[in-house]
Amino acid sequence: MDKYKNLFSTLLASYNAGTFENTVTNIFSDSHYSNEKLAAIVSSLCGVSISYNNLDEYITDLKYAIKNYESDNQIVKKIFPCSTHCKDDKGEITCQIYCPFDAIIKNSDGNNMEINRESCTDCGICVDACPEQNFIDQIEYLPLAELLRNNKKVIIAVAPAIAGQFGEAITLEILRTAFKKLGFIDMVEVAFFADILTLKEAVEFHKHVKTKDDYLITSCCCPMWIGMLKKIYNQFIKDTSPSISPMVAAGRIIKKLNPEYKVVFVGPCVAKKAEARDSDIADAIDFVLTFEELQNIFTTCDINLDALKGTPSSEYASKDGRLYARTGGVSIAVYDTVEALYPNRKNKVRAIKANGVRECKEILTQLQNGSIDGNFIEGMGCVGGCVGGPKALLPAEKGKELVDQAAFSSLVQLTVNNECMESILEQIGIHGIDDFVNEENTEMFIRKF
Repeated sequence: MDKYKNLFSTLLASYNAGTFENTVTNIFSDSHYSNEKLAAIVSSLCGVSISYNNLDEYITDLKYAIKNYESDNQIVKKIFPCSTHCKDDKGEITCQIYCPFDAIIKNSDGNNMEINRESCTDCGICVDACPEQNFIDQIEYLPLAELLRNNKKVIIAVAPAIAGQFGEAITLEILRTAFKKLGFIDMVEVAFFADILTLKEAVEFHKHVKTKDDYLITSCCCPMWIGMLKKIYNQFIKDTSPSISPMVAAGRIIKKLNPEYKVVFVGPCVAKKAEARDSDIADAIDFVLTFEELQNIFTTCDINLDALKGTPSSEYASKDGRLYARTGGVSIAVYDTVEALYPNRKNKVRAIKANGVRECKEILTQLQNGSIDGNFIEGMGCVGGCVGGPKALLPAEKGKELVDQAAFSSLVQLTVNNECMESILEQIGIHGIDDFVNEENTEMFIRKF
């Protein structure tokens, strides 16, 4: 993304200033790229997909697509051919080595690499892995900026991993002020919706794990983990919780209570852009931004976080929900909740935590071989969990430290003690823990794998 950061800033600044058409014209006049390749880059940075015939037609189509946004199911695109200078001793290039789904293959001519769309999950690992930055992922902000410009009701939902990402002194209250300056009506913590999913997964565990040989695979956090289960290890889907992710829960609950709202998710993960477009859950989230993109947006829009005062809000997310941001967090939350709800269970939560793609594959292979000694299996595709995501602004270790600080200083420690959660659940027709046992009552929190 560094290769295109300045170009995105130029496009955004011109869009805000009303000089977008002239700016795009100048970009094409000054570029050494072919028109077709440059069109693919500019389109992706504008959050859309427009092919090039001639410049006037391209600009007209580009402006129309931004104003009449429809999501494109291809998040990650390969813009340039490979030089293969990064080839290792086995003949594999860097993006092939890093791709967890073996989705980088030779093209039909055998002289270049391409993305196999049937295998690709748009996780975005190749975007950062490629030393020549031949891949690009879509940035959905310009269509969103169009909505904000027209005073549409848009709310932003921030991932638990946001703690400290924009500076240790930058609180959630300061970020809320910054989002309001951009035009959002408010900000919510996705950690709160993680609390709701924790309650659901604790109930799932109690229902599903009856003997020492039973186990439950969590589904409610990482889209790369779900991608592995769906594409490579689908024999385990029957033992996977059908829970949606906290991101999707946030979108669905907000829209149920406020049907006219649009919902934007911001986090450290490219794969969340693809998750938001999965056919069975595409009703929840309208746009996804990354921390890296958001930092660039703040800079381009002259929003100085250090100079802002916070907009206060009540604290409504628990320690358990905030810990979802790092490896082991889901396991801690579910353990706490199972212990609180079912203290007399003989089969306690014995968690196994896969940290990064390699460990995820190792643990699922062990599960195939029957050599797993645990009954709750958590997988995080990024080392460190979400704090280690490709678009985080801090090293994973620092991110975990700040997430832990935010979590363990929460006024609410346990999911089961979250009174705000009880109030919201009442508003959507869920009146207690017994309603989580009946799937008819919790259909909005269920995925169809």
